[in-house]
Amino acid sequence: MTPSTPAPRISDEERRARLSRLRSTIEKAGLGGVLLGPTESLRYFTGLVWHASERLLGALVTPTALYYIVPGFEQSRVESLPHLPGEICVWQEEESSAALVASLLGTGKSLAVDDAVALFVYHALARELGADRLVDGGPIIRGQRLRKSPAEIAIIQYVMNLTLDVHKRAHSILKPGIRASEVVRFIDDEHRARGAEGGSSFCIVSFGEATSLPHGADGDQILKSGDVVLVDTGCRIDGYHSDLTRTYMLDEPTEEFTRIWAMEREAQQAVFDAAKIGAPCESLDDAARAVLARHGLGPDYRLPGLPHRAGHGLGLEIHEEPFIVRGNRTALAEGMCFSNEPMIVLPGKFGIRLEDHIHMTATGPEWFTAPAKGPSEPFA
Repeated sequence: MTPSTPAPRISDEERRARLSRLRSTIEKAGLGGVLLGPTESLRYFTGLVWHASERLLGALVTPTALYYIVPGFEQSRVESLPHLPGEICVWQEEESSAALVASLLGTGKSLAVDDAVALFVYHALARELGADRLVDGGPIIRGQRLRKSPAEIAIIQYVMNLTLDVHKRAHSILKPGIRASEVVRFIDDEHRARGAEGGSSFCIVSFGEATSLPHGADGDQILKSGDVVLVDTGCRIDGYHSDLTRTYMLDEPTEEFTRIWAMEREAQQAVFDAAKIGAPCESLDDAARAVLARHGLGPDYRLPGLPHRAGHGLGLEIHEEPFIVRGNRTALAEGMCFSNEPMIVLPGKFGIRLEDHIHMTATGPEWFTAPAKGPSEPFA
């Protein structure tokens, strides 16, 4: 993996196919349209990337048209950004964006609203259209985004490989006395050097007891001899995320760490083995907890044990459906991508999270990255 390696991208042809499927769903549901806010779903369907603010900028998709809803002073900027062709409809500062949406939707028709828009957008639409004409657009939008295309999987594979390489380079600089902040900066620089959008999208570097906090501790830490090391980081390519965690010791691992690490890896493998086409998502979480229970940890969310779900979906959002959690009866299907990270926490001592991701093929699960090899060998 080098910065010059061309990264795969989503084509306009694929985005047009996505819009076509969305329109078919709109028609079958008898809706007037779907409003996409300044969310990852706007990017997914139109290619337009925008960040939320106090003004609505989005897109209205109807069975026959694509309208961009744009503040007047942002029109020239939107025109300069990549996006699928559509009519740019502007609203001025003293005007109502909700009224503009209503005028384009048509009399009496219902509107499905992107479930990731801000509440002020929903309330304005409810005042303009009436709450009875508003429908939760989440199931429509996320139902389509749930199963990744071959092009999406290729991008995720690329960005996972990129971050795995950065993990290896970060491992090579670790030594007693190094600060967690130094490692974070190094990882960000390495992600940037390989073409990641904005460097690291996030980075957690924890040493010693701080590894027992799933999302890290406040303040800067200094690595000491004999510390457990946890590194969890990712970046983005064409909007798609990577997300990988390794936990290890640089020195000869202690007996306790070796024993818990083996349990963690066993639980991770149990999740993978349970990932069958048609299996409910919750059964994978159950598989991880069953392993820990056999070793006397837990049960349920009790500590020492697994304090959170066993995994989450990943794509344009780092945490999206399908969630690998108790109560989720969603059946696994080809194209679904999700993390496998049944973390074990020993309060006051250390935590171990091994996180790799899976994508479902027609015949079962495949790893994006090979799992860690051992408690002092974080890479296969």
